[in-house]
Amino acid sequence: MRRVGRGVPTRLLAMTFPQAASLGVLVAVLALFVWGRWRYDVVAFLALIAALGLGIVPLGNAFDGFSNPAVATVAFVLVLSAGLQGTGAIDLAAHYLIPKGIGPFRLMLILPALAAILSGFMNNVGALALLMPVAISAAQRAKISPAILLMPVSFGSILGGMTTLIGTPPNIIIASYRAEKFGSSFSMFDFSPVGAVVAVAGVLFVGLIGWRLLPKERKAARAAEELFEIAPYVTEVRLPEDSKLTGQPLRDAQEALSGVEGEIVGLIREERTILNPGRWERLRAGDALILRADAEGIKETVRTLGLELVGEEEIGELKLHSEEVALVEAVVLPRAMIEGWTARGLNLRVRYGVNLLAVSRAGRQRHARIDSLRIAAGDVLLLQGDRDRIGETLAALGCVPLAERDLKLRRPTRAGMAIVGFLIAIALASTGTVPVPVAFGGAVLAYVLAGIITPQSAYESIDWSVVVLLGALIPVGQAVESTGAATMIANGIVSVLAPGGVVLVLVAVLIIAMSLSDVLNNAAIALIMAPVAIGIAAAFGANPDTFLMAVAIGSSCAFLTPIGHQNNVLIMGPGGYRFGDYWRMGLPLEAIVVLVGVPVLLWFWPL
Repeated sequence: MRRVGRGVPTRLLAMTFPQAASLGVLVAVLALFVWGRWRYDVVAFLALIAALGLGIVPLGNAFDGFSNPAVATVAFVLVLSAGLQGTGAIDLAAHYLIPKGIGPFRLMLILPALAAILSGFMNNVGALALLMPVAISAAQRAKISPAILLMPVSFGSILGGMTTLIGTPPNIIIASYRAEKFGSSFSMFDFSPVGAVVAVAGVLFVGLIGWRLLPKERKAARAAEELFEIAPYVTEVRLPEDSKLTGQPLRDAQEALSGVEGEIVGLIREERTILNPGRWERLRAGDALILRADAEGIKETVRTLGLELVGEEEIGELKLHSEEVALVEAVVLPRAMIEGWTARGLNLRVRYGVNLLAVSRAGRQRHARIDSLRIAAGDVLLLQGDRDRIGETLAALGCVPLAERDLKLRRPTRAGMAIVGFLIAIALASTGTVPVPVAFGGAVLAYVLAGIITPQSAYESIDWSVVVLLGALIPVGQAVESTGAATMIANGIVSVLAPGGVVLVLVAVLIIAMSLSDVLNNAAIALIMAPVAIGIAAAFGANPDTFLMAVAIGSSCAFLTPIGHQNNVLIMGPGGYRFGDYWRMGLPLEAIVVLVGVPVLLWFWPL
């Protein structure tokens, strides 16, 4: 291929079948990711099968991706994050770092900064899940809307992930790719000089200016405790002597309510309130039932079953919880077990002993017909259940409570062991004493042997969809490179932007990765963009590390949409955000990342 100047191509090579097939698979993967109908891991596995069928990935190498060190490292970091969370050490640190009398101005800076620091060393979704109840509680004390704090905290956690090797999957992928390509990986803190400067600039922006760009109605939104209005949908009714339900088990009454998607959430008998009563409890004349249903459903039930309304037609939430029964607001995590199911399909009452009283989606209440509503990530659920078991139930369902947890360290020794073990793993990995996967794999084993985390919890803490995504896409990415398709893409970018110079092309790589991350999985972006970045660097005869770092930074910056990053989905319900709110703060933040990141990148990783 003939080149001009510093190796800029003047024409592209004719495309071979393997190149065309690789590009076709790549385009199809991107299109399916954007379409969003199928999960990322399903699309990735389809791409692998297609690559095998087209012959661009040898059959013998089909599952080589699962042996890649990046896959094991991501899984180990998730387990260690769960172990740190489970001991309560992170909760206690947040409690002491955020005093109760702190003012709103300091909150705007401290919370995003704390999120960034935690995300540098643990899974950023886990860091946000820990800090979100703290942020909501702090907003209540400061008498401000939770929306003012939650987006800055989410963005802070995303920014913090780019500061270390283990902070985010793209960094792990880029480091692993460099090891395969050049024989040595990026170390634990090679990402820190650029990532830390960008993170500090971003945190200062979201804490001082960014939250002011939110719409006025979001900044004036109701506090979290006012998210649900119970009264219009919960009613107390009494069974007269001639009621059809008198003498029948509670199960029959519940079945009678199924037609109007109602639910019995309490039983009052002789001035004693039984919340979440048993299904086989036999009803007596004079019993009062607390029903959850919409207004029309309640009227129909009262009429057909011969019930009597008690006093006011509505009751508040005071009758819905007690010393034994808790009323909890919780947000659904991305890829939670409950996601995509209905309350009726899950049979929440029987299987988990909880009642779903209301659902809030993007700040809007949904009370009526909630039994048939498909639950989505980011939904806020109002659940009623046994106080002693509600924490375990939420964990099983994949939900995070919006109230602060009990901050007493019940296992201080294990908390200390968890922190020490994690620091030892970081020290071993950063000094190169042992490979990164070995260091963190050893820490996971130590956590299990010390009882910090159980084997079952360790497996449950791993996001297996990410593992499948990486394992399936790594061979596809290698095929894109080995067939020369990545070089073709790189040469195409260079041929268009070459007149502007290598710095302009570097900026373009950063912006392309950043833009794709707003709609696609960031790990997938790193896998796709890494070989392209290497090809561009080769075309210019430039330092490949500079371009790989640009891909790592860009892949970690998803601020324009709620779908670009799991954290943005997580805050949508509790913050009452709309889809268009994110770009208001996210667009200037991404501009800051480019304006600050490129000069710092060129300083620490010169071309």
